[in-house]
Amino acid sequence: MKLLTFFFLALVAVSSAEKLGTPNVVYILTDDLGYGDVRIFNPKGKIATPGMDQVGREGMVFTDAHSNSAVCTPTRYGVLTGRYAFRSRLKRSVLNGYSNYLIEKDRMTVASFLKGEGYHTAFIGKWHLGWDWAKDGKDVDFSKPIKNGPKEKGFIYSYGHSGSLDMAPYVWVENGIPTAVPTKETGRTKKESKNGWWRNGPTGPDFDHEDVLPNLTRRAVKHVKEQAKTGKPFFLYLALPSPHTPVLPTAEFKGKSGLKSDYADFVTMTDDTVKQVLDALKEAGIEKNTLLIVTSDNGCSPEADFAELEAQGHDPSAIYRGHKADIFEGGHRVPFLVRWPAVITEAGESCDDPTCLTDLLATVADILGKPLPKDAGEDSVSMLPNLLGVADGPLREATVHHSIDGTFAIRQGKWKLIEAPHSGGWSSPRPKEKALYKDLPKIQLYDLEADPGETTNVQSQQPDVVLSLRELLKKYLEQGRSTPVN
Repeated sequence: MKLLTFFFLALVAVSSAEKLGTPNVVYILTDDLGYGDVRIFNPKGKIATPGMDQVGREGMVFTDAHSNSAVCTPTRYGVLTGRYAFRSRLKRSVLNGYSNYLIEKDRMTVASFLKGEGYHTAFIGKWHLGWDWAKDGKDVDFSKPIKNGPKEKGFIYSYGHSGSLDMAPYVWVENGIPTAVPTKETGRTKKESKNGWWRNGPTGPDFDHEDVLPNLTRRAVKHVKEQAKTGKPFFLYLALPSPHTPVLPTAEFKGKSGLKSDYADFVTMTDDTVKQVLDALKEAGIEKNTLLIVTSDNGCSPEADFAELEAQGHDPSAIYRGHKADIFEGGHRVPFLVRWPAVITEAGESCDDPTCLTDLLATVADILGKPLPKDAGEDSVSMLPNLLGVADGPLREATVHHSIDGTFAIRQGKWKLIEAPHSGGWSSPRPKEKALYKDLPKIQLYDLEADPGETTNVQSQQPDVVLSLRELLKKYLEQGRSTPVN
């Protein structure tokens, strides 16, 4: 029966791809936006997000979507490669603004795949996947092109900065060439601004931290309109640096959230970027056959000041435990919205099937009816059956989660197993707080249907589930993939 279902779904996908041709793909990846920060996911939330809510109302809301890591660099690797980042050289934490490239040479990315299918491919925003700066001895020579950046990973056009907006150097790089040589050093301490700080470092004369999000928004809107005029399919990967630190809402958005919180105002500003892109698609007349995805690279950071927000009735993690960096749900359960009017005809539907941010590569390949090579998208599962409304069960066998310190968890159905007694991240008990968990079981098992807040460890009551999940995780780690070979 499963084999027949697989072939049926494959035939439906191919038929749909032939009917639709080649849809445009716009992927907006926000930075540190919590599941509970988007009103359509958290009705009790206090931040209005009309832009993202509109995407959900006119498309599909995925309530059980997850970044493949609880921090940003590994998630970005997974988004573009369809592969868990722990299989790369990065086993924990993130890269910095000077790090060398992470995506391996000759590895297929969403961009290289779509470029090969005739798409114009563009990256705008925060890269944070490493590239090779030109060096003059130990110093960076900002007058020379970079290597192994977006261009080498399949992007025909690229414009962005190397790391997070709080990581030096603060230099725009367009099509592999720095737009200006730094002429000054800038920085701001936490004493000067609670969460509007950034590390001191070289800054280009055309790089203004306060204008980074508006600049990227303007460029993304312009790019959509220009590509629409060509009549050719395009892929835009818009990787926003917000609402990650530095939290810098412009004067227009100061106080607009209605909360006494710069973070809340910055979320409102981020939401406006989504609305502007959506409006651009509509104005250009290409909205119907454009696959628009809006999501986040991980959960909300404690830099948002959870206590300040919760005092005003808002929890960025909603009902879930933890936040960015953690192996708990708050670390990697993310808002995920998909809008594609040509396919998602039942607007506003909700999908509770577990989905992972590694799934983009397999999805676009499925849409175009093109099988992936055996050495690509090892952890990517097509969500097309869910978009078409023809899936008759879970599309993923299981999903692997990863925290900032390298702690693993695996999710299958309602069960989630964590291979550690701690958070794996920044919430208590932290990995270094051994006194807090030395007497706790070394394994955590949660029934997310009955206990979405991960409050009761039931590992001692479910030994068979523990054994089964540990064996499946071991299999995924050892065989180098979690999906069947095509």
